[in-house]
Amino acid sequence: MNIAVFSAKRYDREYLQSAFDSRHRATFIEAQLSPASAELASGHDAVCAFVNDNLSRETLTVLARLGVRVVALRCTGFNNVDLAAARQLGIRIARVPAYSPHAVAEHTIALILALNRKLHRAFNRVRESNFSLEGLIGFDLHGKTVGIVGTGAIGQVVARILIGFGCEVIACDPAPNDHCRQLGVRYVSWDEVCRNSRIISLHCPLTTQTRHLVDATAIQKMNPGVMLVNTSRGAVVDTRALIDGLKRKRIGSLALDVYEEEAHLFFDDLSDRIVDDDVFARLLTFPNVLITGHQGFFTHEALTKIATTTCENLTAFEMTGAPVHEVPADLGTSVISTAPL
Repeated sequence: MNIAVFSAKRYDREYLQSAFDSRHRATFIEAQLSPASAELASGHDAVCAFVNDNLSRETLTVLARLGVRVVALRCTGFNNVDLAAARQLGIRIARVPAYSPHAVAEHTIALILALNRKLHRAFNRVRESNFSLEGLIGFDLHGKTVGIVGTGAIGQVVARILIGFGCEVIACDPAPNDHCRQLGVRYVSWDEVCRNSRIISLHCPLTTQTRHLVDATAIQKMNPGVMLVNTSRGAVVDTRALIDGLKRKRIGSLALDVYEEEAHLFFDDLSDRIVDDDVFARLLTFPNVLITGHQGFFTHEALTKIATTTCENLTAFEMTGAPVHEVPADLGTSVISTAPL
């Protein structure tokens, strides 16, 4: 099978080439998939796409015209795919339903610890021979209440780690996780998470129900000085509302591994360019904001699993006409429990 791999970085080549067998021939394309770049898939049977690739009706129409029969997402989330259009055009959509929940969960904990103890600021100070501790006071995690939104595989691991720190963990999820309950997690409403949490960590997918879940109204309900962490999807939070919350000191600290408009920023080296996203630039001015470039998934174990599952999907489609982990075209959008890449 001839596969056009879009948004391909060096590490994508390394891991996918290790996973693909002789039946698959991959063309690695650095460009993001979009209606304009979709023509690059000409001569290929399949497309392999990533989290910020554009799989709108317009893009899928081009792919269908070129003879592409399957799109293999090397990620869990599929909010960037027009599933109805894919069904109408006869294109099967596959994904990686799970790779390494520990990767994102551990990155979440790293963000919480670094933000709380202000490690990013301390690191820069010491490099300049500034050993002052002024402004670096944190707080003990032990005994604090942490609210987790979405207790799928990733949220469950986060809960287990935080309970190990001695935190009280409450959670919001329309599909409560029995294992989390056994750990001692208490399920409450979203409003209660906002009102009672010292730290709120987001691990839900982006759906019509969760888009801008954290908005001005939700922020107003939160405890003054709350720490907010988002490693799920950028648009789960209203970024402009976050900035207002930071300015009013309602949000005491903020950690993001995702961003609403990240498609034009993340995964590329823009160090020699002017970033013209004024909202993102404003976020970077706050000393109590820590941002990483969607690297929560980025471990050897996760990349290996993503590559092997992608290969399994494509091999199964070639042999049976159906990928192993197909996204149903009519999949509902109300589930909150599985946090996507």
